[in-house]
Amino acid sequence: MNDDRTWPLPSSPWIMRMQWSELLFAHWPIDADLIASKLPAGLEVDTFGGQAWVGVVPFQMSDVAPRGCPAVPWLSRFLELNVRTYVIKDGKPGVWFYSLDAANPVAVRIARKTFNLPYMDANMSIATKASNGEITYRSDRTHRREPAAIFDATYRPLGDVFHAEPGTLEHWLTARYCLYSANKRDAIYRGEIFHPPWQLRNASWQLRQNTMGNATNFDFQAEPHLLFAAPVDVQAWRPTRC
Repeated sequence: MNDDRTWPLPSSPWIMRMQWSELLFAHWPIDADLIASKLPAGLEVDTFGGQAWVGVVPFQMSDVAPRGCPAVPWLSRFLELNVRTYVIKDGKPGVWFYSLDAANPVAVRIARKTFNLPYMDANMSIATKASNGEITYRSDRTHRREPAAIFDATYRPLGDVFHAEPGTLEHWLTARYCLYSANKRDAIYRGEIFHPPWQLRNASWQLRQNTMGNATNFDFQAEPHLLFAAPVDVQAWRPTRC
């Protein structure tokens, strides 16, 4: 079991695999009461030292496929960007997503219907500079009847690779091994995931535009806490009702 996990893996087999890469964690401190007002009943805001956080996380998904199935080129590789906060239920800290923008309309519809997650269509692009690992990433939401949102930045890793130590903010922000979602009746579901501990580096960025928090009134104007993550292979279980 991953040493970062604080509870056992599910007894049932995982159902999906994927790889996350070119990933940036950009986090801002946000008022816990504001976050709580946007959560369904049954989920508690998780805080670090009394402070709640919201993250904007751009990355690339690849090798996305059901267990035992080969990857499909046009479906198994796409860009994704999520806006997330941190919650806890039944002693299990996890992630709550406000939005998950993706550049694959088929994946968006499957995820919305199957996992009760707010996936949204977006036009997205990425370009990587091999000399220093610099990544230019843009996302422009196009989903019908959803608020517009744009993210446009260039980011790159800095310094040496490290594993976040338990008890640090870096560990608290990133060592999350389940997600929570809710259906239209606000029934809460938990989806377990597994991956090796993150290999992290500090990061810098040049931000051109970020309106990902506008719909939720989250203020992302201040300088964020930035971390860059090495690629990681992930396994995911079918969500179960809490």
